[in-house]
Amino acid sequence: MRKKILPKLLIAVVVILLAADLFISNYLVNYAIGRSGDGGDREVSLDVETPGEGVEKTIADNRALQQTKNEEFLAEHPGETVGITSDDGLALNGVYYENTDSHLWVITLHGYRSDHRAGVAAAQHFYDAGYQVLSPDLRACGDSEGDYVGMGWLDRKDVLDWVDWVTGQDTSAKIVLYGVSMGAATTMMTSGEDTPDQVCAFVEDCGYTSVWDIFSNELKLRFGLPEFPVLYSASALSSVKARYSFKEASALKQVASCEKPMMFIHGTADDFIPYEMMDTLYQAKPGDNKTSLTAEGAGHGEAMYVLGDAYWESVFSFLGQYM
Repeated sequence: MRKKILPKLLIAVVVILLAADLFISNYLVNYAIGRSGDGGDREVSLDVETPGEGVEKTIADNRALQQTKNEEFLAEHPGETVGITSDDGLALNGVYYENTDSHLWVITLHGYRSDHRAGVAAAQHFYDAGYQVLSPDLRACGDSEGDYVGMGWLDRKDVLDWVDWVTGQDTSAKIVLYGVSMGAATTMMTSGEDTPDQVCAFVEDCGYTSVWDIFSNELKLRFGLPEFPVLYSASALSSVKARYSFKEASALKQVASCEKPMMFIHGTADDFIPYEMMDTLYQAKPGDNKTSLTAEGAGHGEAMYVLGDAYWESVFSFLGQYM
């Protein structure tokens, strides 16, 4: 009797475990990259150094100052809504801030579950430096279509389409890709592609090494779950539902193929994307046409507020060598 019951019991246990894994994996895919998922609602953080005295005030003051500049910029330059169609048929929208007669261009790329409005600060500074500015909504964000966030991997192909849009407006364009957070990962993932000669340089601010790495960190931090088997199953499910796996979506591998200039920026108090990732990415980038900028005490996406004018002076000093 026991010999008959035991195999059936083991099969039942395996079926239950597989069903539970599938349920959890499906939940995580929808949570993390589904358009209406809750992955952006983050209430936990990595253990990081405590910002030095006065850093929080510096951030608050510079953020308030930048907000005023943003409002003034948009009042004077509301921008023009533009659009393209992705290779897989999605309508992608963006905003174009025309800077008459300039052949310098920047494509600003926003972060996770955000939209082009998160890039107004960059748009303002690049515009004032004489650049034409294009700020797309990445797929499944803002006014762009899509059911799943691309985390930079699907977006890299979309960015190449946006590059084609720019060169269609200006055959003499000299283009910089600039991104923060997921936008930084998008910048780096695009850098490993065969970009046209008009693309001159890349600037990434607090990007991650790979989707697998950042989701592994968040899985442990938010849910206390290990990579195996959940992340493996979720990655496989993502391949079916979103058409990319978390393993293949690697900024690190793409940067290793980048021959064009790149600037890496990160804050030491980033509690979302570990500061250590910057050095890993920097070391992977071949050649000496690269630089890095560290913002002491800056949290995620706060480097520009900690460093203030020095941030943009460093960015434009680097780009000036290649533009």
